[in-house]
Formats: sequence, structure tokens, C-alpha cells
Amino acid sequence: MVIGIIGGTGVYDPTWLEDVKEHVVETPYGKTLILEGKLQKSPASVFFMNRHGLDHSVPPHLVNYRANLFGLKSLGVDRVVATAAVGSLNRDYIPGTLVVADQFLDFTKSRVHTFHQGGPTGVVHTDMTAPYCPAMADVITAEAERQGIAVHRGGVYVATEGPRFETSAEIRAFRMLGGDVVGMTGVPEVVLARELGLCYNTLALVTNFAAGISSDVLTHQEVLDVMAAHVQHLRSLLLAAVPQLTEPGICRCHK
Repeated sequence: MVIGIIGGTGVYDPTWLEDVKEHVVETPYGKTLILEGKLQKSPASVFFMNRHGLDHSVPPHLVNYRANLFGLKSLGVDRVVATAAVGSLNRDYIPGTLVVADQFLDFTKSRVHTFHQGGPTGVVHTDMTAPYCPAMADVITAEAERQGIAVHRGGVYVATEGPRFETSAEIRAFRMLGGDVVGMTGVPEVVLARELGLCYNTLALVTNFAAGISSDVLTHQEVLDVMAAHVQHLRSLLLAAVPQLTEPGICRCHK
């Protein structure tokens, strides 16, 4: 199994890869830049991309999600681990905690959510009963626990449009609907991965409590600061988990 890693906010530095080479991949949806390299102290090759582009220049509502996922698929990627910074709606999910989501609620508005636009390919309705790969989630969670990293196996990711943060009224509503964490990039990324038959998981780092739960005004700098403080945990987890993810697992994602 070939692994792709999508780096979210605060996870930009590919220096943890060796023998790096660049791929500028042309897709029907535009170009995307993907790095290929080997993990340190491991023979496993991976493909890595910055979701927000160089220097975090692309806001979440303008990310070319279709080009990114199509590009990874065209390079032979079978499984995708996506990192993301999220706010917490659940007081049990404290800042610094990793969450391996198993469901999502979609409140995005202006994004293209599908590769299936009718026409010659017809109308396709993709099953989303279990949007995230359970086999990958088991491996990632077990490795986090082995390393003593605080992790929650399961959680509902609420996807919002951004780039603004949410209002406290929105957060109250999301909590009533069962949301656990909130972010701006999880959808349509997970949907497109499923349409392509890719195994996909979001490894979400809680950087703050969401609006109305936190007593402080939310800032992007706070997100960056908390991510920077815990990014080494993310790297350590990925370095150990990715070689395990190259082994076949029992899941139905490709179907």
C-alpha cells in the first residue's frame, strides 16, 4: 500500500523526508505539487503535500481539493493520512489531544464536493456510512497509545466554510448535533478520497476550545502556537505508523 500525507496547518516542513523529489502533477482539475521521499530510518516511500500551498498561502475555502486528491491517486497512492488543526466542542477533547475522527457533519457552502458531475459518467451516489478508514484508525490509535500520546479513537468532525472562525451560537448548535471537533478542511477532502476508493483518515490535533467554550478571543496565532508545541508528537506518530499502514488491512474503502 502506498501512503500519501496531507499536511495541514503547522505541518509544512518536509525535512523529515529523505531523498526528496518533486512532482508537479497535471490533473483535469489543475496542477498540484507533491513531494516524494522516504521516511527517516525507514524504507517506506511516501507522498507528501501541503494542503494550503507554500507559506500557507491558500485559505481553506479555496484549496483545490479535487486536484490534490486526484494527483495523489494518479501517483499510485492507496491510503491518505491528513493532518488538521481543530477546535474542540467536547470538553473531554482538550487542547493538545489527537482525535482520529470517524464521522463528519458538513456545513461548507461554496466548494465542489464531487468528481461526479453527471454527463458521460452518469450520476453516482457514493456511500458515506463510514467515511473514514477503520483499519487505518486502528493502527494510528494503537501507535499513539503505545507512544503515550493522548488520543481519542472516534469523534464527529464538523466542517465549516471558513476562513472566519465560528460564532458561539454556531458552536452551540454543532454541539447539540453531536459534533466533537470543528475545522475548515475535512470536507470535501474525505468525500473525494472515498469517491476515488482511497483509504483516508484525519489525524486532528485540538489546538483550542471553540467559540463560547473558550473564554478567550480566538486567533490563528494560537492555533499555530499549539500546533508548534505538539508537531513533534505528530511526526513521531507518523514515522512509526506509516510503515505499518503499508500493510494490507481489512476495510471496504476501495469498494
